[in-house]
Amino acid sequence: MKPTTVSTLRQWKQQGRKFASITAYDFSFARLFADEGIQVMLVGDSLGMVVQGHDSTLPVTVEDIVYHTAAVRRGAPAALLLADLPFMSYSTPQQTFDSAAQLMRAGANMVKLEGGKWLADTVRQLTERAVPVCGHLGLTPQSVNIFGGYKVQGRDADAAEQLLADALALEAAGAQLMVLECVPVALAERVTQALSIPVIGIGAGNRTDGQILVMHDAFGITGGHIPKFAKNFLAETGEIRAAVRLYVSEVEAGSYPAEQHSFQ
Repeated sequence: MKPTTVSTLRQWKQQGRKFASITAYDFSFARLFADEGIQVMLVGDSLGMVVQGHDSTLPVTVEDIVYHTAAVRRGAPAALLLADLPFMSYSTPQQTFDSAAQLMRAGANMVKLEGGKWLADTVRQLTERAVPVCGHLGLTPQSVNIFGGYKVQGRDADAAEQLLADALALEAAGAQLMVLECVPVALAERVTQALSIPVIGIGAGNRTDGQILVMHDAFGITGGHIPKFAKNFLAETGEIRAAVRLYVSEVEAGSYPAEQHSFQ
């Protein structure tokens, strides 16, 4: 299979073609996702909660992400593979370079980091050193203690303008993808239209270029609180491969996420 690249996603954005992505943490699921048409995967620090059983993403280490990235890469050799830089792994330039190098050596095509325009220099320094970067704005789980919980972001006018300014600043610094998490649909649409780079939403409505879900949410096996934006595709199909195909087809058609999965 021909590898999926950032250029592929840019072309899809220009064509108005929506795409589905998903988190992956091991070889077997990565291979299954690739077989059923998912060409963009993320080794997310969400593994701290859904794999390791922590109550946040903060305990996840670079070594954890490296381990899972290598496994996913073996399962999906042609996928565009993103890997999270975990909490406090990019607080200084040297630490950032060391962390990113480990993830790229493990098989990542791109690193993802959480934060606004204050990270512009970090993004610029990484891209100058041949490390592609995906930004992450809106609800940034590593900042859960600042936010006081997992809350929708960008609902008031000032916050919306700040998020848009942050997105533009990260793009200008060299970010090649953007994830928007838990923001109102109208704001996500504004950001998607303002950026030339592809925008992937999670809890951001269906106006973004792509969608991502934590795989456990897509299969309805997340314990405790179920996010509003989650949909159990397995419940509708009864079979994992069929669930993945349904997820992909609904994202491509723009029918998922529907209004009930979105924030206004």
